Amino acid sequence: MLPYKTLIRIDKSSRQAVYLQIACQFISLIRDGLIQPGTYLPGSRVLAELLALHRKTVIAAYDELQAQDWITAIPRKGMMVSLNLPEIKPRSYNNAHHAYAEGPAFPIYEAPSLLLKRNLPTAKLVLNDGFPDARLAPLDDWARECRSIIQRPAYHKYLAFGPAEGNMYLRNQMLKYLADTRGLNIREENVMITRGAQMSIYLAASMVVQKNDNIIVGSPNYFYADLAFEQLGANIIRVPVDDEGIDTDTVEQLCRTKKIKMLYIISHHHHPTTVTLSAERRMKLLEIIRKYKLAVIEDDYDFDFHYSAAPIVPLASADHGGNVIYVGSFTKSLGLSLRIGFMIAPEKFIQKAAALRRLIDIGGDNLVEEALAGMLENGSINRHLKKANKLYWERRDLAGELLIRHLPDAASFRLPQGGMAIWLQFAKHLKIPAIADKAGTFGLSMSYGYHYAYKSKPLNGLRFGFASLNNKELVSVVNILAKAVKP
Repeated sequence: MLPYKTLIRIDKSSRQAVYLQIACQFISLIRDGLIQPGTYLPGSRVLAELLALHRKTVIAAYDELQAQDWITAIPRKGMMVSLNLPEIKPRSYNNAHHAYAEGPAFPIYEAPSLLLKRNLPTAKLVLNDGFPDARLAPLDDWARECRSIIQRPAYHKYLAFGPAEGNMYLRNQMLKYLADTRGLNIREENVMITRGAQMSIYLAASMVVQKNDNIIVGSPNYFYADLAFEQLGANIIRVPVDDEGIDTDTVEQLCRTKKIKMLYIISHHHHPTTVTLSAERRMKLLEIIRKYKLAVIEDDYDFDFHYSAAPIVPLASADHGGNVIYVGSFTKSLGLSLRIGFMIAPEKFIQKAAALRRLIDIGGDNLVEEALAGMLENGSINRHLKKANKLYWERRDLAGELLIRHLPDAASFRLPQGGMAIWLQFAKHLKIPAIADKAGTFGLSMSYGYHYAYKSKPLNGLRFGFASLNNKELVSVVNILAKAVKP
């Protein structure tokens, strides 16, 4: 029920009778669309109690409204706002004016790059830029863990906010997981759980970067990281990425000649190009980090997926002098919609990042994090990853064969060692927006955000996300692309 006690104000000093005041205010509420046609008004006894009036006064007001045809008496139900209102309808009740229909009346700040739109796919076939197949998600294991938690005698404590640093059980389980998979030697105090890798990136950068600080990123780079850095006011310096990863000689030259505050790097399956930082450049970069005490955000968003070669250990597992902030995610690993990321950093940094996180997100999701910890401990995550890796490997190879067969002259690529996407670069005479429009007519929705992310020099390439497509879908998608590139 609407808060009639505050919506209807009675002025007993007014010359207008109280019952007329009530009737007029009801008419205004109906005209403004706050009370819709077909709505039942409170009973006279209820409204009289709310307004601290005699019931006869309310009855008189309702009689006045009924006499003017604003309300209708419905037997055994009460007073209903008329469906056929008196007067020529003062405004459309389907699009009634409300307080947020316009505005805002005040100026707002919006960084230009934040206007980048992300179209939601509506087609039956979707070519994304590298996501897991949700159909493979370990839902049974997940549901089993959640049921186990809520059946515990003290289940209620898992329904409260968790600590900003994350659930301690999960942080503890991650020590063994990260040691076994990435060679990280850390303690619980070095781990923070976040709502996805993007939150980790933004929090970490917020702790390091101030307005006009120089930071280094690869070119091209993960554009949502770029947006976060732009929002913080950073001066972004782009360094070329080739088949061996970011150009470390250029990074060193910049550190020698400029005051560089931070480096953002994706050493494993660079986004978008999928290349892996070579061993030689990794060693060179570690020297630069130690020498210049350079803060580094290492984004390792899909470490868990590797095929023809073993995964490289991250920079964070080497001797970096405490300068590397390591960021990862379980969202892509599991293929679930759960937003669970993590940040690995020195204890003092984690404490301050947790304090900052509380300003925008009071605490973690205890139940979700507790369930994930259980899946780490009982091995269900490792079993899922083993199964998914085998299947994604097969899909990567099939995608490569299909692209070579059907787009031999239209596009070029290098089969990635891991990850969930192929960086597909089209011939110069082929323009991605035109290809996407044509593919749409055949029922394929394509993600090509990088074309718009670099408006000054659009990238004529896209990430061909093969992992979320089964064999039949891969054949259909490549056939549609082959049709779309034809004149």
